[in-house]
Amino acid sequence: MTTANLFSPFTCKSLTLRNRIVMAPMTRSHSPGGVPTDEVAGYYRRRAAADVGLIVSEGTGVNRPASLNDPNVPRFHGEAELAGWQKVIDEVHSVGGVMAPQLWHVGAVKTRHADWTPPGAYDSPSGLSRPGKPFGQAMADHEVADAIAAFAQAAADAKRLGFEAVELHAAHGYLIDQFFWEGTNERSDPYGGPSLVDRSQFAAQILKATRAAVGPDFPIIIRISQWKQQDYAVRMANSPAEMERWLTTLVDAGADILHCSQRRFWEPEFEDQGSDLNFAGWAKKLTGQPTITVGSVGLSGDFFSAFAGQGSETASLDELVRRLDRGDFDLVGVGRALLQDPLWATKIKEGRTGDLEAYRGDALATLS
Repeated sequence: MTTANLFSPFTCKSLTLRNRIVMAPMTRSHSPGGVPTDEVAGYYRRRAAADVGLIVSEGTGVNRPASLNDPNVPRFHGEAELAGWQKVIDEVHSVGGVMAPQLWHVGAVKTRHADWTPPGAYDSPSGLSRPGKPFGQAMADHEVADAIAAFAQAAADAKRLGFEAVELHAAHGYLIDQFFWEGTNERSDPYGGPSLVDRSQFAAQILKATRAAVGPDFPIIIRISQWKQQDYAVRMANSPAEMERWLTTLVDAGADILHCSQRRFWEPEFEDQGSDLNFAGWAKKLTGQPTITVGSVGLSGDFFSAFAGQGSETASLDELVRRLDRGDFDLVGVGRALLQDPLWATKIKEGRTGDLEAYRGDALATLS
């Protein structure tokens, strides 16, 4: 199949991309003390210089004491940290790149380091890390308000620094997603409730505050998932109707692009509907908004194997291109394949598929 549509331009509000390839956010833990280094800037610059349409940064912490569970993950607040991000976006722009930071709060997720703890209590909707497992501190009203303001301030800073868009991390069992999930959100205030729409009000308020902070034309992306790191099989929406109510709430609050994370992009979201549409396909069909598909693009194995130190062989893009050509989604998130090979997009563009690199399990340890 031809990859022509993969290299066609895309526009959403003030965002213009040269092609449909998005570097997916991937936690790297190479920013000591939370400050992005020159090496981090070079890491992103190399992808921007090699035909990646949009770079979404690794998750970067908003201004709450325990927004991160790793001291070497970058933060998006503070003088030194924002100066580091200024270097990153300047390097990306120097080669014609386009970039959005991913704004993150991990919520009730334990630290990765036995000898380090965050400088404050772990935020959570109800003091649960998963159903029935106490961890973290149920957020008081003023803490919820502070977290909402922290996301909005980070987005405003991203626009001020020159980033072209911003992404909110609302997936994978982190804080915003913990509000979505009935298993971790037992609140009886306006941020909880029996329906998914009820539990989406925290995300909606973040989106509204972010929109107010960045203005009407600055694109806001939101990353969402059905699965959680706490439970790979769990689902937020069990039918197209439930998904439509959920996603419409987010779009009405200010989301421009829906970044739909699944383990394998080729898997149908609702098999009982007699459709092969994946998550991003359904999201676009139900809302009419642009979507990003992501999940094992260009590789044979899903990303959970990477956390176990396993590699993955390259895979054909024919099924991806078939779905893109059909109009199922607008953009394609590429993770491990781009982490392994900065030239991945260029090789696809030039038809050099034989030169593509298999993903090696040790790639997470370096900033190649």
